[in-house]
Amino acid sequence: MHEGLRIVLVLLTAAVFAVALAKALRLPSLVAYLAIGIAVGPHALGWLPQSEQTARLAEFGVVFLMFSIGLEFSLPRLVAMRRQVFGLGGTQVLATALATLAIAHFGGIAWQGGLALGAAFAMSSTAIVGRLLAEKLDLHSASGRRTMSVLLFQDLAVVPLLILVPALAGAAGPAGELGRAFVLSLALLLLVIVAGRRLVRWWFDLVVRRKSTELFMLNVLWITTALAFFTEWAGLSLTLGAFLGGMLISETMYRHQVEADIRPFRDVLLGLFFITIGAQLDLAVVWQRIEWVALVLAGLVAGKGLLMLVVTRLAGADAPVAFRTAAQLAQAGEFGFVLLTLAAGHGLLAPEVVQPSLAGMLLSMLAAPFVIERARHWSARLSGDEWLQRSAALQEVASHALNIADHAIVCGYGRSGQSVARFLAKERIPFIALDIDPHRVQQALSAGENVVFGNADRREVLLAAGLDRARVVVVTYPDVPSTGQTLGLIRGRRPGLPVVVRAADDSHLDELKRAGASEVVPEVLEGSLMLAAQTLLRVDVPLRRVLRDIEAARGLRYESLRERYRAADKEDAG
Repeated sequence: MHEGLRIVLVLLTAAVFAVALAKALRLPSLVAYLAIGIAVGPHALGWLPQSEQTARLAEFGVVFLMFSIGLEFSLPRLVAMRRQVFGLGGTQVLATALATLAIAHFGGIAWQGGLALGAAFAMSSTAIVGRLLAEKLDLHSASGRRTMSVLLFQDLAVVPLLILVPALAGAAGPAGELGRAFVLSLALLLLVIVAGRRLVRWWFDLVVRRKSTELFMLNVLWITTALAFFTEWAGLSLTLGAFLGGMLISETMYRHQVEADIRPFRDVLLGLFFITIGAQLDLAVVWQRIEWVALVLAGLVAGKGLLMLVVTRLAGADAPVAFRTAAQLAQAGEFGFVLLTLAAGHGLLAPEVVQPSLAGMLLSMLAAPFVIERARHWSARLSGDEWLQRSAALQEVASHALNIADHAIVCGYGRSGQSVARFLAKERIPFIALDIDPHRVQQALSAGENVVFGNADRREVLLAAGLDRARVVVVTYPDVPSTGQTLGLIRGRRPGLPVVVRAADDSHLDELKRAGASEVVPEVLEGSLMLAAQTLLRVDVPLRRVLRDIEAARGLRYESLRERYRAADKEDAG
């Protein structure tokens, strides 16, 4: 059997089972890929040999990841968040790198290796932290905004760091290599900004006119690989070219389509990259230097966290916000592995340093969900300021609900919440809407709408919104854990209050019903029913028969609605 085919089959088989297990345990896929690498690598089962071809293919995972970051790079967004991104984020990366450099110096590591190690340790996990903050609806909280700003700066800092690490090992001397690299980078960025955007926009307009998805995808892959090849030919990195390619396409109207098309390539190739990272981990060496693994883990979680706590406090955040921000950034990140591998490949770090560092970084990422969750509970004990802020926020909610009764509480004021609010206003039914996006709340208040900042999965917020006087509650966001928590709070206070809940599909319908929802409206089901109704009408099926079929399809899921239909029919007949 062909050796390459055997390796691919082994990796795919292991990935299928390991990723499925990780998803069942609600762990990031990254953990599964690293575990596969450790198991099949040359230091364990030996099924994955160390070869240049495998490493080169894995490098394309990082290329597509950087391309995706380039797609998300938005100059207006960066300008709006510039103080926190460049101020807080820049200080965090610089302080972590310098602190690591100082510790490495006392450990006998050359300054070039210490700086490369500091750059790797400065990175945090965008994938893990972003997912956890989104699940807890904390992206727009004070700590969430600071955390995402720092993560955004780290993503941007990867580009110069990927240039810096090879330059530190340059034969022409670090100063000369760095100067050349940054001059070339600046020239390429100017070329992209001045000439590239219009050219790529014109070219993709031309491609799209051919109405061929195959041709569209070929052009995306061509631009990515061509720019990566060009930057490597110029003495820079593959990933810088991919980042520039993403930036070019982000300026066109096709960025979202490109991102959707490129995601399968990115995820699979990035998975292969992390398998090769795991394969480098020699558990025997790690066990022999277990005290260094513990030191790296403590440095990332406690040391990096403490450093971030000080930086955030000096930036003006109160103690609870600073504590939570520090906990959310106290782990290693995906790009930390990239930088560490790059430094090892250029001989800046010895295997005795790389192995404990890899192990400590991996353990810090595994500990991240627990650390972040504990920080949510501990932050309230650090200072009474948070209670003052909560009191002020609750007073704001209560002032908006003071003079209304028999009203509706709309939880979430996105498009669905705004649509519900319009119907309520049309029927002159008073309502108060709660949302955690400050910009959306500000826009709604400017338009004279009764919307306030508040998290509906907190008991005191619901009470301030007039839960005891409310006529109905509508939950318009499809986040199942948060919705379940909100339902539990409502049922504990008002067992008989009608609660209508939006769901993305009907997979959680029974779970939400058991949690106390009066009605659950699955968007996919309703969309498919309306699609079927329109189709039947277009082929001349009588309207009465269409309505009957749609009502029957809803079944027992909308029993209360069907009873009202029948009552209305009797009234019309009477």
